[in-house]
Amino acid sequence: MKTKRRDFLKLSGLAGLTLASEGVLGSMKSESNQTAFHNRLINSKLEGNFTDYQSDDQIKSDFELAKNILRPTPKQLERGLELHKNSLVIDCYGFMPRAAYDGQQISAAINSKASILEIQDMQEDMSMTRFIHNPKERQEFENAWKAAGVTCIIQNAGEEGNEIKRLLKRLAHFTHATDMMSEFVRKAATPKDIIQAQKENRHALYFSGNGVPLPQDWISVEDELRYISVFFHLGIRMMHLTYNRRNVIGDGCAEVANGGLSDFGRAVVKEMNRVGVIVDIAHSGWQTSLEAAQLSAKPMVASHTTVAAIKKHIRSKPDNVIRAIADTGGYIGICCIPRFLGGTGDIVQMMKHIDYVVKKFGSDHVAIGTDISYTSQFASDENRIIPSYRQERTRWEALWPADDFKETPEMIKSMAWTNWPLFTVGMVQMGYSDDDIQKILSGNSMRVANAVLS
Repeated sequence: MKTKRRDFLKLSGLAGLTLASEGVLGSMKSESNQTAFHNRLINSKLEGNFTDYQSDDQIKSDFELAKNILRPTPKQLERGLELHKNSLVIDCYGFMPRAAYDGQQISAAINSKASILEIQDMQEDMSMTRFIHNPKERQEFENAWKAAGVTCIIQNAGEEGNEIKRLLKRLAHFTHATDMMSEFVRKAATPKDIIQAQKENRHALYFSGNGVPLPQDWISVEDELRYISVFFHLGIRMMHLTYNRRNVIGDGCAEVANGGLSDFGRAVVKEMNRVGVIVDIAHSGWQTSLEAAQLSAKPMVASHTTVAAIKKHIRSKPDNVIRAIADTGGYIGICCIPRFLGGTGDIVQMMKHIDYVVKKFGSDHVAIGTDISYTSQFASDENRIIPSYRQERTRWEALWPADDFKETPEMIKSMAWTNWPLFTVGMVQMGYSDDDIQKILSGNSMRVANAVLS
């Protein structure tokens, strides 16, 4: 009987999730029984991951909201949480938990007429490093990692753009954090370091940059390419070709012209292949994405995107681009941004995008790149201390066309970063095998990382 049911779930895929979300599965228990079961599970099998999660009201409420949307059976919940606990889990593009600002320090800077750029630098530094020395923020930081059950994040460690000094600042913050907190979270230079972190019950960051570093002296093609290897030596293992707007490499996803790779862009892809940096076209236009995939001699990715066949958006990818990425041996990472997902914009909609890729392109070509982070529960208190100050104009990179999609707090909370265990539960509901789930959780990310370094 179990075998028959398992076969049914494999065939039904997303239908199993839909049935569960409608509450019509015969083995469904009452909500009160599910909660009691979950509490027992947390206190026994998953104590190492979820003890701290229970103590944080926001994390717990987000988990309960998402669980009520998914409505897994007790067996699905148990299997999903246990599988998540026992798996290597990689967020294929995201942000490690963020600390609250020091409201008093920022207030003092504003009152002393600090520039907007100085304030922004202070905010980035605080959110990315304040937990090193602040015990309260340190506890928040560790709680979020434990609640999520994530081993490694392919971390955005380079601000959007191509300017070298701009890309260095964020990389410095995360390098500092991993240097000072290596007993808890380390910098991973190779996929082996991620495995070692898991064995030692630690976490890891695998650095990504939101732009290719260019000196912009325009002396020669070779001269412009030389900082790719410099940033590789600093630990960057993945780079965006573009970010929304057109640059000298190609068109970003928001450019209506949808031009492809430039001649220089082709040289960039080849140099990234040579050095061992993963080509990421998450924010690139569809033609640039297609041409980069057709050119790349190594697996490449769209690390945090969605499926255009489900919801057409500038940040989604059409089937021909997904196929071209898959043909390189790469993957697309499904993100947790409601307006990119469309439809109900929640955790169930996210599962639909994963399921589409699994069914059409195979489980080897999808991962989860959340594109979100957990922010300290103390952030709102610190933010209230900060006085209002002059806002700058919309930043250069933020080219976003208007749309009429209405995000709700429930959509966002259902895909909270600390709800990672429920992403695994959702895949259990869709009838995936443990092997396929573990490919999506980390296997595909590890395969690509190893192949590109080889």
